Amino acid sequence: MTRRGRIVAWTGGVLGVLVLGTAGVGAWVYQHLDSNIHGVDIGIDGKRPVNLSPGSKNILVVGSDSRAGANAKYGKGLTTMQSDTLMVLHIAANHKWATAVSFPRDSWVQIPACTRGNGSKSSPHHFKINEAFSIGGDSGSVTKAAACTIKTVEKNTGLRIDHFTSIDFQGFKGMVNALGGIEVCPKHAIHDKKAHLDMDAGCQNVQDEKALGYVRTRYSVGDGSDLGRIGRQQEFMKALAAKAQSKLTSPGDLYGFLDSATKSLTTDKELAGLKPLYDLASTVKDIPSDRLTFLTVPNYYREADVPTDHANVIWQYPQAGQLFSDLAHDREIGAAGKAKFAEAAKSPMTARSVRVRVLNGTGTSGQAATAAEQLRRLGFTVIGTGNAPATDKTTLTYSGSLKPQSEILAARLPGLKPTQAADATPDAVTLTIGPDFTALMGG
Repeated sequence: MTRRGRIVAWTGGVLGVLVLGTAGVGAWVYQHLDSNIHGVDIGIDGKRPVNLSPGSKNILVVGSDSRAGANAKYGKGLTTMQSDTLMVLHIAANHKWATAVSFPRDSWVQIPACTRGNGSKSSPHHFKINEAFSIGGDSGSVTKAAACTIKTVEKNTGLRIDHFTSIDFQGFKGMVNALGGIEVCPKHAIHDKKAHLDMDAGCQNVQDEKALGYVRTRYSVGDGSDLGRIGRQQEFMKALAAKAQSKLTSPGDLYGFLDSATKSLTTDKELAGLKPLYDLASTVKDIPSDRLTFLTVPNYYREADVPTDHANVIWQYPQAGQLFSDLAHDREIGAAGKAKFAEAAKSPMTARSVRVRVLNGTGTSGQAATAAEQLRRLGFTVIGTGNAPATDKTTLTYSGSLKPQSEILAARLPGLKPTQAADATPDAVTLTIGPDFTALMGG
C-alpha cells in the first residue's frame, strides 16, 4: 500500500477521494469539492506520437510552484510559472501493473517551439526540461504551460501523453496541515535560505512552511542535486499517503485534506472532477505492490560531456530509449528492469565517448562544419567532416560494433533511425546530413 499510496497522493489526493466514497458526506460537500478542481482544455499543436498500446494510460504529473499569490516569496524576481516536480505515470492496459518515471528538472533536453502566454512562439532549443512549463506559463496560463510541457515530454520520450495533472505549493501545504504534519528524520541539520528552511537533525514533525521547505530543499542537502530531492519527495509522499490512510477518519479532517488538494489541482478536461479521479484510482488500487515500479529516468551528470556544466544531467542512452520503448509498447519494467537500469548507471556511455564523422549531403557548402559544431556543443567527439552525394534526409550509419554509440547519437536527434552498413568505418559512426538536419536538432 505504500507504493500505491504514493501514486494516489500524486494524482491530486485521490486517496482522500477513495475515503470520501465510504464516508457518507453530503451531496453539497461533494459538489463543492468537485467544483474546486480546475479543468483546462489543452490543445497540442504539431505532430504527436502515436498511441502504440490502446487501453494503457500515460499521465503527466507536475508539481507546480507558481510564483503568484502566496507562493511569491519562494522565487524572488520570478514572474513565470515553475515546475518543481515532473513525472509520467504509466498504467498498463490490463490494469495489472504500473510504472512511475521521474524526470529530474535539470534534465538537458530539446525544448520544442511552444506558444507563449501572449500568443507568440518560442524558438526550439536545448535547455532544462522544467523550462517548458515556464515558457507556456510566462503570463500565468496553466493551459499553455501544460501544453508546452506535454510537447517537450512527448518530443524527448516518444510517449503519447493522455492526461495531465498538477498541484501547486499551497495545495500541498494544506494537505499536510490537514493531517497534523508528517514525521521526517534528516540525518543532518538543514539550513537553506532558498527553501526558507532551518531544521535540526533527527526525527521531527513538520507542517506548514517547514514541510514545504523540506520537499523543496536541494542545495543544502547531500550533493545539492535534483536527484537527491526526488528521493526525499518520494519518501515524503509515501509518509503522507500512509498517514492519510490512518488519520482521515473524521469528516472534518477529510474535508480539510480534500479541500486543500482540490483547490490547487489542475487537470485536463477529461480528468476534471472527483468521479474521473475516483475512476482513475480504481484502476490502480488492485495492482499488487510488487508490480508498482518507481524509478528515475536513467541519467548521468552532463559535466561528463560538457566540462563547464556543473548543474545539469543528461539522460543515459540507450537505456532511457529502452525504458521509453517498453512503456510505449506497454511492456512491464518491473524490479528486474529497474535493477538493470541501476547497474548500467554505474558505467554510463557518454556522448563524449561517441566518435562521429559528419558528411555534408545538403549540397550547400559549410553545412558539415556547422553541424559538427552543434554536435560538439552537445558533447560528442567529432573526428572529421567531409562531403557526400546529395540526400533528401539525414542518415546515421554504423559498423556492427558501434550500434550502442549510434543509438546515443540518434537519441539526440529524435526521429533519426541508425542503420548498420557493411562499408561503415569501424572507428566512428557516420552522420550524413540532409536538409532536415536543422529540424532534427530542434532548430
